Amino acid sequence: MRKSLWVLGGLGVGLAIAGGFAGRAALARARGPLERLAQFDHQVTGVAVTQDGRRFVNFPRWTDDAPISVAELMPDGSLRPYPDEKWNSWRNAKAAELPVSDYFVCVQSVVPDGHGNLWVLDPGAPGNEKILPGAPKLVKIELASDRVTKVIPVPEDVALQGSYLNDIRFSPDGKLAYITDSGTRGAIIVVDLVGGKSWRTLDGHASTQVDKSVNVIIDGRQLVRPDGRQPMFSADGIALSNDGRILYYQALTGSTLYAIETAKLQQDITEAVRAAAVRNVATTHVADGLWMSKAGVLYLTSPTDYSITRLNKFKVEHVLTDRRLRWPDTFAEDADGRIYVTASHIQDTMWFKPGAPPSVRTALFAFQPDALN
Repeated sequence: MRKSLWVLGGLGVGLAIAGGFAGRAALARARGPLERLAQFDHQVTGVAVTQDGRRFVNFPRWTDDAPISVAELMPDGSLRPYPDEKWNSWRNAKAAELPVSDYFVCVQSVVPDGHGNLWVLDPGAPGNEKILPGAPKLVKIELASDRVTKVIPVPEDVALQGSYLNDIRFSPDGKLAYITDSGTRGAIIVVDLVGGKSWRTLDGHASTQVDKSVNVIIDGRQLVRPDGRQPMFSADGIALSNDGRILYYQALTGSTLYAIETAKLQQDITEAVRAAAVRNVATTHVADGLWMSKAGVLYLTSPTDYSITRLNKFKVEHVLTDRRLRWPDTFAEDADGRIYVTASHIQDTMWFKPGAPPSVRTALFAFQPDALN
């Protein structure tokens, strides 16, 4: 379904791995504008592409005990545990044996900072449920050496029980990180990457919360669990203007895109001042991932209709629709402006399909925006 939706506020916006993780990618050519790059035997969420073309994906432990959390997708299509086997050796069955600070527990996002590092965001909540004490963290990996150079724990007064650290963006100078908390009480979390301190902002503010009036309709019916619950995710998608001055975000269970000046997210700003600085940018649709391209175009995923949209001055417009995009999730971009997007198949998991296997097959796609104009 194609819709045009209008801006309400004043701000504009100027990759099949056969046989599982050890297999090779069965590369597929584009069918229309969208090219499938890889399929996976486990649920993928995040994707990252570095300026020199390296590609990374991650697999959270939502409905199965994924054998790899973070992987580099190699040129031959194989998956290499990244940065090494040790960091990826956590298993739910060994939770009582392994220190949560030294392993990937339940990775949700992988994002490069533009300064030679890949950051891994670990909410530390297997099954998207209870946080394991001490598990939420940011892990910094130096790409040149493939070594972990820093681990920043997110303390329990910031990653509250019930939180789920979802996606992350970095200030242009690489000193600050902005994280959406899509848990039961939404917020934007800010992390000082130099000093390691973090703080919650817009905690409980309407802009970071679930919109209870929004129903998630997929495949012609409301998406619900066996007990009747639909997806209830707070602040989820996040994007940063290229100059680092404006942060965009949206609750997944919502239909409004919001923005705030990043200066208002500094620790010494009061919540009252922050609340007054939030701007309603546009009425959108149920959206998971957001991405600000190098060209200054804000892209959104649209899981309910297998689509990608973008914000074009004063309206949200259709980019592409492909039914292979079962829950388009997270974006990345390469040096040539090609946009990557994961399809995480949330609607096909055992959460919403009783009798489905714990592991669900997922995929990575890419498209060239210039080819769509």
